Amino acid sequence: MLKLVLFFAFLAAAALGFSWLADHNGAVAVDWLGYRTETDVMTVGIAIAVLILIVMAVVAVLRGVWNTPSLIGAFFERRRRERGWRALSQGMIAVGAGDPSQAGRLAIEARRILGDEPLALLLEAQAAQLTGDRDRARAAFERMAKEPDTRLLGLRGLYVEASRYGEAEAARHFAEEAHNTQPRIGWAGQALLEFQAQTHDWEDALATIDRNARNKVIDKAAAKRLRAVALTALAGELEQGEPERAKNLAMEAHGLAPELVPASVLAARLLARGGDVRKAARVIESTWRLDPHPDLARAYAYLRPGDSVQDRLTRIRELGRVRANHPEGAFAIAWGSLDAGDFDGARTALKPLIAEVPTRRVCLLMAEIETRQHGDRNAARGWLARAVRAPRDPAWVAEGFVSDTWMPVSPATGKLDAFEWKVPPESLTGDDHLLAIEEEEIAPPAASAKTIELGAGPSGPSAPSPATPSPATPSPAEPAPAALDAGRARA
Repeated sequence: MLKLVLFFAFLAAAALGFSWLADHNGAVAVDWLGYRTETDVMTVGIAIAVLILIVMAVVAVLRGVWNTPSLIGAFFERRRRERGWRALSQGMIAVGAGDPSQAGRLAIEARRILGDEPLALLLEAQAAQLTGDRDRARAAFERMAKEPDTRLLGLRGLYVEASRYGEAEAARHFAEEAHNTQPRIGWAGQALLEFQAQTHDWEDALATIDRNARNKVIDKAAAKRLRAVALTALAGELEQGEPERAKNLAMEAHGLAPELVPASVLAARLLARGGDVRKAARVIESTWRLDPHPDLARAYAYLRPGDSVQDRLTRIRELGRVRANHPEGAFAIAWGSLDAGDFDGARTALKPLIAEVPTRRVCLLMAEIETRQHGDRNAARGWLARAVRAPRDPAWVAEGFVSDTWMPVSPATGKLDAFEWKVPPESLTGDDHLLAIEEEEIAPPAASAKTIELGAGPSGPSAPSPATPSPATPSPAEPAPAALDAGRARA
């Protein structure tokens, strides 16, 4: 559009110029080599304009002749590169279609024509991956990693290759390189965090979480949650050796994620061990108010060492009032009553749960009540039979894995904060065992010290502390399960 405007402006200026010359015409005389030529100014102007046009045309022709070889070369080079880009495009389609022979042939052609063009290198690597030629794929990614423009792409490819073949150390190295090159790359930050979590390198994991949050790889809410999980895991490892630091870390985790049950249980246990029972109780109550959980009830009951079973029952009732009419509170009161020998109280607490659809743990607890209160083995056997067919109770579930205790990292993928407290699908089996209804299992209370587990499904109240992946030695504030069972037998 601009060129058209300029062209018409030039024509208008030329017309005005010739019009002005016509209105102010004069004579021009030229004496040269004994000849005299006279003409008017208008004719001279036209002659000069024509001469300029002729000179421009001659210059254009000469320039065209001069540039003809390079123009011909550029034409053939353009056609050649078009063939290369066409091969590249068709090669990408072949990779997507899963045609290894076609992809390999087109990758070779694209590399021959386009050289070290990044997309040509990528096609070569992907074609090599498709054909299983790992060395060739790795060589292509390494060439990309050496160039500043394609470094991240090459490191990503090398990371994927190392992960695919189980080379964890190499994969971690490439993720670290990519993260150091560009901290805003999401896959590198997440991969590095997973590697650090898998190796329980919690100090570095915390630093990586902070870096990912600063670079907006994860949002603030996710960063707080991940940091709380990592702090809980670190505190669990330091519980025996550095209890004071572990307590501070657990309290920080509780502050970041009050709904995180393992952090609250661990913080409360460490506070109670240090003599601050009131604060420990407040920690558990705050989490119970958000998310009632059997581990919270168990920790709350055993906050103060040496309490009688009646004192523990009183404390459990207080906790139940924090979230009145919640099933977890009712179940906690039931097993607390059973520990205290209040069988009628246990039955009363379980009535709302039985009125609906009783789950496995409810059936198991009723079986124990029947056995200990009346020695009614037939009634107990009936409850055990119902337990086999009853709906499952919530458990710690992560990516197809069911655990009786919380873990900070998924054993399946290494993902941090993968476990959720929920009812697992029936297709998944965890640490809970099928019930074998044997006559000898239902012994009169006076003849056997063995009782039915009162746990909440896979994660029972007497399960090990959920603050660490592996069971730890029970603290004085939370007696070992064996001791609890023996106590129940004596009750």
